[in-house]
Amino acid sequence: MMEFEKLKKIISEVLNADEEEITMDTTFVDDLGADSLDVFQIIMGIEEEFDIEIANEDAEKIITVSDAVEQIKNALN
Repeated sequence: MMEFEKLKKIISEVLNADEEEITMDTTFVDDLGADSLDVFQIIMGIEEEFDIEIANEDAEKIITVSDAVEQIKNALN
């Protein structure tokens, strides 16, 4: 689950959140208090870290950490 570990790092850097509190079910807005700019920064971090591109319509579907991991896996395959 390398994607999840890297993603947790990105999220904790952008949101100043504790990595231990981030699970696959964690929601960016409700659980972590992220706003749209935070989510955008996280997506930029994901794109940079994994050298992928996430389309805007796909990015809009990212609600939970699990959704983000799915997007990363889809883009890498």
